[in-house]
Amino acid sequence: MRGALLDSYFRTNSLVKQQLDSYNRFVDVGMQAVVDRVGKIETNVEGFELVLGKLRVEPPRFYEVKGGYRQIAPAEARLRNITYAAPVFMEIVPLFNGIERPTYSDVFIGEIPVMVKSKLCYLSHMTKDELIDAGEDPDDPGGYFIVNGSERVLVGIEDLVPNKIMTTKETTGTVAKVFSTRHGFRARCVVTRNADGFLRVEFPATPPDLSFIQLLRVLGLEKDKDILAAFSQDRIIQNDILLNLEKEPCKSREDAIQTLSKRISPGQPEEFRLSRLDNLVGTYLLPHLGVEKGDLPKKSYYLIRMAQRAIRVANKRLAVDDKDHYANKRVKLAGNLMDELFRYAFQFLTKDIIYQASRADARGRKLQVHTLVRQDTLVDRIRYAMATGNWIAGQTGVSQLLDRTSNLAMMSHMRRIISPLSKKHPHFKARDLHGTHWGKLCPSETPEGPSCSLVKNLAILAQVTKGGDEAEVVELVKKFGLESGGWKG
Repeated sequence: MRGALLDSYFRTNSLVKQQLDSYNRFVDVGMQAVVDRVGKIETNVEGFELVLGKLRVEPPRFYEVKGGYRQIAPAEARLRNITYAAPVFMEIVPLFNGIERPTYSDVFIGEIPVMVKSKLCYLSHMTKDELIDAGEDPDDPGGYFIVNGSERVLVGIEDLVPNKIMTTKETTGTVAKVFSTRHGFRARCVVTRNADGFLRVEFPATPPDLSFIQLLRVLGLEKDKDILAAFSQDRIIQNDILLNLEKEPCKSREDAIQTLSKRISPGQPEEFRLSRLDNLVGTYLLPHLGVEKGDLPKKSYYLIRMAQRAIRVANKRLAVDDKDHYANKRVKLAGNLMDELFRYAFQFLTKDIIYQASRADARGRKLQVHTLVRQDTLVDRIRYAMATGNWIAGQTGVSQLLDRTSNLAMMSHMRRIISPLSKKHPHFKARDLHGTHWGKLCPSETPEGPSCSLVKNLAILAQVTKGGDEAEVVELVKKFGLESGGWKG
């Protein structure tokens, strides 16, 4: 009976389904989302802007020296040591002093490597006999790329969950931290309660140990009674806040702004100091809550929530969070990794377009969209990362040569999950088998030696969700009136 169930399961579910689903989501949603966030390119040429529209990805092709473009299959890409890639076109409409002139809107911007058997691949629509005729193994599951003729797989990376408060005890005191992530930008924001009960804040591009109360005043909670009312009425929490308020020298918002700006930008003119403080608080403090001025109240209440967690853990009212619990982890698969890479490469493309526009204008040339876009800008960065495994943010070994020793070795390689932790350090807790690995990770399959338990594999029946749109969840929360109901909890 068990064998029949397994056979039935594997008839509809491939062992590399998570890779294919993740990549298909990147093609359907991820690439367009990156373009939509840019929206418009403002060039250095006065009155000249470019509006970015829809992306279009065509089937894989290759440019022959004699004969131009033609369709190409994975088997030919392997034999000829070329990249199995699909062309990407984008609508770019030029604006001259606010007036659209869509003379040549559909522009070829570059190519992206195609995952074998994904929705872009010719093999995904072929029958078993057609696959044999095309020179392919009909039982090959796909889920890998062909870059310069080599089969390469993007190995999943295990990471701490973003946008979730994690509270731990460290040498500096009790720490509540969150990896605030917005559109690929990641900011580590920390609230620390030391042994004496004083609260301090730290976030990127600022000195450590900023005053918690000063920051709340800058964010809009100016009066002592407003700050006290925003916290839980729990006696332990109120005692800590009263202590911090009493020892805080800045009693008004203006004083707090001046003190913090001098701490962040010492010796600078006042106008520069205030502008930099606004920029840092807006951009680097909890960016996942928003980067507009209207989002500051949300940031103040989120910091309050972090402080309350730190105080409760310090007073043993709450247990510390377990970093190794798998609910506090996320796995970045091929689609997520390609999303990061495409966003990184697209930034270079927009900068290059701005440079080319300035250069063409300086030489008195006509500003035509298709002459401003250099495809190599996007292609070179994507292909370099895929061919070497050197990913953005200094990650290495992300793209690996597919292990073809045996069929099982290949399947194992495509279900592998690696931890970003260093192999040189013990990391005893991170290497331990955790109860929450049950049904998700295989307890047996891990290499011996320094990589032991830092390189893991998905369990046979484990499936990974593609992920959804956070905005839909936020709308549901607002609809049920829970948006601010949990701040004092």
